[in-house]
Amino acid sequence: MSWKLAVTAPRLAIEQALARQEADPDWDPALVVTGFEVDPDEPEVWQLDAYCEGKPSQAERNAVKRLFDAPLPRIRPFELPDADWVSESQKGMDPIRAGRFHVRTPDHPRSNEPGVRDFCIPAAQAFGTGQHATTAGCLAMLDAMKRQGVMARNIADIGTGTGLLAFAALHLWPRAHATASDIDPVCLPAVEENAELNGVPLGNRRGQLDMVIAEGMDDDTLQDNAPYDLLIANILAAPLIELAPAFAAAMAPRGHIVLSGLLVTQEAHVRAAYRLAGYRLQARITNGDWSILWLRQRFGF
Repeated sequence: MSWKLAVTAPRLAIEQALARQEADPDWDPALVVTGFEVDPDEPEVWQLDAYCEGKPSQAERNAVKRLFDAPLPRIRPFELPDADWVSESQKGMDPIRAGRFHVRTPDHPRSNEPGVRDFCIPAAQAFGTGQHATTAGCLAMLDAMKRQGVMARNIADIGTGTGLLAFAALHLWPRAHATASDIDPVCLPAVEENAELNGVPLGNRRGQLDMVIAEGMDDDTLQDNAPYDLLIANILAAPLIELAPAFAAAMAPRGHIVLSGLLVTQEAHVRAAYRLAGYRLQARITNGDWSILWLRQRFGF
């Protein structure tokens, strides 16, 4: 029998918990986490479920507790009938539409709408199925950039998770070279499997995706493939601020940076860090409590 730990809390608390779990390099990949709206009539009440392979250990309980600020919400254990608990975690994850992209889990049919790119992303150990407001917002921002005439020949997706944003960027700019990275080793097989599932070629040539495991920009492949004219980073506010100088150093002149994973309340601090690095705001999207920023190098910098 498998188990889950369930937490009911305000939507913002659950979204913050999901973002913290995604950013935790020591997170146990066997503890699969999902978040969802409990009742359409109460959109601000959400639930986080953490699926366990056995009866929840104290370490697993503590891991879930660390995702929340005090006062800690109640964590309730539930014994589940025999089932594929990863598949169970995907139930209720409806497809999303962001820009020209339709993103779904395998239990939903593909979209055949003309002009729409369908991506199938299983919800498993890696972050970035499109369900989170930050990922969906990045998809919408990338689509808007393409419609405004942005050209990208060399792309980096830092903190790629499932690979979805890198896949989307390659769809928009199919002749570009793309490099994706993540700090979590579990993302390497996840990206490889998702690339095969979605027909995205892997490799180190134009039109292909080069995937590496790295912390920030500290990787030979990331350095060798620079400079980038488009860099995407959907992580968290603190690492975005810390990485501002490294991101700026890896960019081509007048390059574009898309940032997400930051709350609206954190936006001013993030923008200040990138202003010091020579970047100005080109456009922004807010999706719920989250900001998605398009920054561009200041002319003459």
